Amino acid sequence: MWRQLAATVDQSLAEEVSDWFVAQGALSVSLDDAGDQPLFEPPPGETPLWNLTQVTGLFDEETVTEGLESHARRLFGAQIVNWSQTTLEDQVWERAWMEHFQPMQFGKRLWICPSGFEPPVPDAVNILLDPGLAFGTGTHPTTALCLRWLDSLTWQGETVLDFGCGSGILAVAALRLGASKAIGIDIDPQALTATRDNALKNKVEERLQCLEATANASELCDVVVANILAGPLVELSPRILGHLKPGGRLALSGILEDQAATVRAAYESAVTFEPNEVLDGWVILKGTRRV
Repeated sequence: MWRQLAATVDQSLAEEVSDWFVAQGALSVSLDDAGDQPLFEPPPGETPLWNLTQVTGLFDEETVTEGLESHARRLFGAQIVNWSQTTLEDQVWERAWMEHFQPMQFGKRLWICPSGFEPPVPDAVNILLDPGLAFGTGTHPTTALCLRWLDSLTWQGETVLDFGCGSGILAVAALRLGASKAIGIDIDPQALTATRDNALKNKVEERLQCLEATANASELCDVVVANILAGPLVELSPRILGHLKPGGRLALSGILEDQAATVRAAYESAVTFEPNEVLDGWVILKGTRRV
């Protein structure tokens, strides 16, 4: 059994309340959106918070939490917009969270299936993937757009670069769909670890090369996909284009609708783009490098 206390406060108070929960014996503290406010791309070095933030502290069942609300309200006053206390039963938290992660289809052939589920279509291209430390399970619109695009291509042994590979989902999908070789590049060592693990799980590890973003890689590929953010896509456009063969296919994702024109402008001197595809406010730019 666990006790969970949650205080909804203005963002300016969130860190102070978080520290207070820890001082009262909280085993962990999380900060969440309390007002359905999206957060997008923060400036470098900044950790943004929602205007209205829910600070949640998790306590073991032996912690005496009675009286903490009155203590908090005496300390922070009307700045606490809402307060709640709940009791949580013991459970395997990773599996409880994964109950919400079901097999998903992308395009005509491609399915993403978590462990413990039988592939709904056994003769489809089934990718085994569990949520992990790195971004990319297929549930976010940006990843879904990229998976649909990969499924739409005709694969005949092409090479592919997954720039900002995250979980490796895009590189693994391309290999399972028919690419002969994939390169995954990421700035986060955890992402490269997740990519290798998922390649091994899907039996494509011998055809996948993982590289740190600082590596001096220069290989030209037939297909390049970059699912990162608008700012880095613009800043890194020379490097991303430097990996794409003439006549090669390019997909850029992680872009909001009002950012699409700026990202497109950074590439259109070398790439002929197709019409934008939009899903839930996110855009994928798809094109071919001119010969």
